[in-house]
Amino acid sequence: MSSPSSDSPRGSSRGKRAAERPPSRLRRRKAATSRDRETPVAPAPPPAVAPPREPAPGPTPESTPAVAAPAAAEPVEVFPDGPRRSVLAIWFFVLVLGAAALGWSAVTGVIGDSAPIDELPAVPEWLDGAGAVAVVTSLSWLLATRTAGRALISAGLALALGVTSLVVGGRVLPTGAAVMTCVVGSVYAVMVTVPAVTGLKAMREALIAALVATVTAFAAVGFEPTVATERFEIVALLLALALVLAIVYRLGAGLHGLGRRGMIVVAIGLGVLFATLAYAELLRRYGAQTFVSSVLDFADWTAERIGAFPRPLVVLLGIPALVWGTHVRARRRQGWWFCAFGVAATVPLATGLVAPDSSYLEAGLRSAYSIVLGLVVGFLVIRADLALTGPKGKRGRRAEEAGPHRPEPRRFAEL
Repeated sequence: MSSPSSDSPRGSSRGKRAAERPPSRLRRRKAATSRDRETPVAPAPPPAVAPPREPAPGPTPESTPAVAAPAAAEPVEVFPDGPRRSVLAIWFFVLVLGAAALGWSAVTGVIGDSAPIDELPAVPEWLDGAGAVAVVTSLSWLLATRTAGRALISAGLALALGVTSLVVGGRVLPTGAAVMTCVVGSVYAVMVTVPAVTGLKAMREALIAALVATVTAFAAVGFEPTVATERFEIVALLLALALVLAIVYRLGAGLHGLGRRGMIVVAIGLGVLFATLAYAELLRRYGAQTFVSSVLDFADWTAERIGAFPRPLVVLLGIPALVWGTHVRARRRQGWWFCAFGVAATVPLATGLVAPDSSYLEAGLRSAYSIVLGLVVGFLVIRADLALTGPKGKRGRRAEEAGPHRPEPRRFAEL
């Protein structure tokens, strides 16, 4: 078979495909290498050196901009958390002055019973009445300030009633002024307390309340009321309890702030209080003669040996309620409800001197024994509460005491 010639159309098309075929990569690489050998390599130009920069001229003193002085900080307004110290000092001066007048009158009366009156300095007859008016007026102002009330109006009403009872006299007005004094002083003795983190601080708050109640007792005697001791104490206790519960209802966020345990404790406190009052009245009137005589004989036997018999209501309810309530208030505000039953201690202490058949020494010993025993009971209640609901171990209790607690205003500030 003959090969196709170049004149044939087949041969010409084959030649075109051969001419149009691109060179292989090997041929292209060889051609590039040969061109590089034939072309001389030009030397690289030297790097250009930048001319040195002249330092910029510094700013002249005339062209230096003046720095603006910092603006003076505006004074921050601090809101006081209580009355001004000057006003508070004035009312405390009135309170101390009235208490001093009552103390002078009481000491003169006690010494006058055993010493000739000629050897004692003369005491004005109006001194004890004026001291009582000063004390009840200042206590009314302090209570209204503490409970966010109308302080001047409260103090003015107390002053008007006290002065009227002294000027008019009789039996009703001085007795009413004495009841008002006991109620105001007993409630303020509870309100003046502050939260206590430890048991010792809680006992301190109970002692402060007892001190206020003692001053109130001298003021109540200064009005020289004509009273039946049992009725006077019951009326003062019921009025003080109603007033303190009305105040605590706001401070303790109402009944819903109590909780289940708080409701149980308040119910127990009310039950003990009213049961004690009712039982004492029934025992005095309708009790069996043998049982009544045995109880009175035991009280007389104790009083003959230690000078007085402590008050059961103060020992078992009043002082423990103050101690435990102030301790609970450092953690929960329901402690105010427990403190409300502190009037079961402050009212008997405030009315302890109005009994005509009781001396100052016997009343003082009775109050002292009641306070000491009540502090012991209150401390035991705190220990039992911590054992049941508090952290376990001494280290846990110390950590809880050092941790943050519920804040409250200062002692003389508005609650």
